[in-house]
Amino acid sequence: MADYRSSSVHNHSNLCDGKSSLGDMAYASWQAGVQTLGFSGHSHTPCDLEYCMSPGRTAQYKAEIARLKKQYAGKMDILCGLEWDEFSDTEPSWYDYWIGSVHYIQGPKTGKYYEIDWRPQDLLECLQEEFEGNGLAMAKHYFDHVAQVAAKQPTILGHFDLIKKLNCTGSFFDEESAEYKEVALDALRRAFEDCKVLEINTGGAYRGYRNDFYPALFLLEEWKKLGGQVVITGDAHDTKSILWGFEEAAAYAKQAGFTHSVILTAKGFEEAEL
Repeated sequence: MADYRSSSVHNHSNLCDGKSSLGDMAYASWQAGVQTLGFSGHSHTPCDLEYCMSPGRTAQYKAEIARLKKQYAGKMDILCGLEWDEFSDTEPSWYDYWIGSVHYIQGPKTGKYYEIDWRPQDLLECLQEEFEGNGLAMAKHYFDHVAQVAAKQPTILGHFDLIKKLNCTGSFFDEESAEYKEVALDALRRAFEDCKVLEINTGGAYRGYRNDFYPALFLLEEWKKLGGQVVITGDAHDTKSILWGFEEAAAYAKQAGFTHSVILTAKGFEEAEL
């Protein structure tokens, strides 16, 4: 049975919003014993001005990963993946795999794009300008769009409840309310119809935004009941976070009832005992 720590496939470099080069990320992964490294640069998204790859950087990204694949041949498999955003203009099928994610809310009233996972002020403006202060309505809008991304059948569905990233104090909505949970669960059940692999993402905890992982435990438990699979990812933006929190995430998955995760390899998904 494969080791769940042998594959790391949600990783960003300094060609998008990461802090380390592709080469440094590859070397650190090889040193850590990773057998399959997947890069998942943020896809070019016209509404984004901050963290996605430009067309020029996308070309550089592909070329550098092709070079690294040759450099590490026989030592470590490297995959050229993509974290594809709902509003991206990139074709995800051109990549070895892709992670489907939602990072923005497009306001239903104004059409304005709001980043949901960076500045609290942006999320507050979204709440006030688009949803009249109704946090549950904002969360429902977000989860509906996550289900729409899942309908495109990504290889992996990314950080399912990213909307909670800036909500650790409950200032935007009540994560413990029955109404919030039902909105999230409804989207999760719809997502399962088209995508069977959900990531347990440790990135928010690594960067100090949360004390927990994505998704919340009640969502992970429902995913298990549905028959879904999970893959552990670090959503790494530097060399230190490539495998950060994987042991804790494995314990978290066990708490939800999982005995195995899956890892993505050059040959596809394989099961890994937790």
